[in-house]
Amino acid sequence: MTDQPRPYRMKRRAESQRQTRRRITESAVELHGTLGPSRTSMSAVAAHAGVRRSTLYRHFPDEAALFDACSAHWASFNPPPDVVAWSTVEDPDERLAMALAQLYAFYGRTEAMLENLFRDEATVAIIRERFAAFRAYLAAAQDMLMAGRKLRGAAKLRTQAVVGHAIAFSTWKSLVREQGLDDDAVAALMVALVGATARR
Repeated sequence: MTDQPRPYRMKRRAESQRQTRRRITESAVELHGTLGPSRTSMSAVAAHAGVRRSTLYRHFPDEAALFDACSAHWASFNPPPDVVAWSTVEDPDERLAMALAQLYAFYGRTEAMLENLFRDEATVAIIRERFAAFRAYLAAAQDMLMAGRKLRGAAKLRTQAVVGHAIAFSTWKSLVREQGLDDDAVAALMVALVGATARR
């Protein structure tokens, strides 16, 4: 039997490498979502993926490269709500209600991963650096949800703080997981709180 043509062998090899890289990335995502990044070693990822450490390091030379690939893969399946799309709702309270419904649903879908990332942010430098993008997302969301409120001075600062509280993952977790409210009830409560603060 003759050998397969060189282009075919190269194509097969490239596909095998893509599959290996994807398997390693998916293993990192699973471990980050269960154990958390700070408790996931490169050896653990290699073992979970069923590859040697040397194979893992050929694809990802360090933890930063692996974390970036893991984050990009996870984010592609778990995009946060589109802040710009909220601008189509003119009334600030209606916009807030819509935004919170979408954001709280996102938190519910991604709770395990976000819980671990927030926990590890203070102790793992790479998470602190990369998680800055999500902090910036929340800041943009806060600005969008303040638009059109026509507040000044202390009233603006107080309302901005309450909006920031309303969109925080920790607020959702406290009221849903610890106090037993559902997403709709929490969203209604936060809309009422923001409205009352703005009218003071």
